[in-house]
Amino acid sequence: MALTDELGRIGLEHHQSSEDSVSEDYFTDWKHSFPQRDLLAHEYTHSWNGKYRRPADLYGATFNAPQRGSLLWVYEGQTEFWGNILAARSGLVSKEQGFDSLALMAATYDAQSGRTWRPVADTTNDPIIAQRSPLSWRDFQRSEDYYVEGQLVWLDADMMIRKLSHDTKSLDDFAKAFFGTNDGSIIVSTYTFDDVVLTLNKVVPYDWARFLHDRISTVQKRAPLNGLEAGGYKLVYTDKENAFEAQAGKNYHRLPLRFSLGVIINQKNGSLGTVAWDSPAYKAGLAIHDVIVAVNGDTFTSEGLVDAVKAARSDKTPITLLVKTGSHYHTVSIPYYDGLRYPHLERIENTPDRLTTLYSARH
Repeated sequence: MALTDELGRIGLEHHQSSEDSVSEDYFTDWKHSFPQRDLLAHEYTHSWNGKYRRPADLYGATFNAPQRGSLLWVYEGQTEFWGNILAARSGLVSKEQGFDSLALMAATYDAQSGRTWRPVADTTNDPIIAQRSPLSWRDFQRSEDYYVEGQLVWLDADMMIRKLSHDTKSLDDFAKAFFGTNDGSIIVSTYTFDDVVLTLNKVVPYDWARFLHDRISTVQKRAPLNGLEAGGYKLVYTDKENAFEAQAGKNYHRLPLRFSLGVIINQKNGSLGTVAWDSPAYKAGLAIHDVIVAVNGDTFTSEGLVDAVKAARSDKTPITLLVKTGSHYHTVSIPYYDGLRYPHLERIENTPDRLTTLYSARH
């Protein structure tokens, strides 16, 4: 593990080790480093999911064999699921921090505009065709969404197993059966889609092939949020900051206004790192790399922009921005009046709190 602010962040899985890089103050500023703490749990899980049990079309026995990524929603998606769960179960993050992270991911992927045209399965081609190059409209292109949307699909699967088994089984049972074979072996064991379905059916009988096909291979206008509701929670938006999003923003000097104006802003210089497709900012003509110079006639500050969003909700006056695009300055008016919006999980009364059970340490 590298503790450094000089090198780029990395999490790279190997069969019996991993290579990880986090901020220099990861341990010394423990109170504020929690947005990074699922990294070790994620890469730890990869020893089983990805390195030992590996998708058959991703395994190249020789350098002449092509690799395919059709099951990356298992390789990375379920690893993303376990990374978040194990971070909470082990105490690396609190349950509340884990819930805030889950709310942020659910809201982000529910708002992906690319949902209208691209299924998760197609995003498994991105490591080959996009090579993780910078994207102008990330949410419309849906690059590599098999990671986090895969996490939401597996959350849905976990909760379905719990419901069908009357809370006697969970995805833990699948993981033990699927990844826990040939104890002690480090020889790659490949699997196919049918193997995944077969093991799920051994845990609890259900039409798992259709369950996965509907969520992975077909276009879905909404993110798979059934797992939240089956777990006893629903996704809501309030004007109170999401603690996970807010702390990550402070750590990386970003102002997150993704669910209001539709932007994430570099606090140091006012440049736009994210502009959500079809958001108020997008409709006003803003794009990434534009720089906000002034807000309602005053020099840009994060506090000033937040205050402007709050004020517009009550006075119904468009937010006016002075924007620099390249060497050109122009004024942009954004008629947005819904105030600050941050995602949270809200308890559904009189339902089993399965989500707390999932995130709690096992004894």
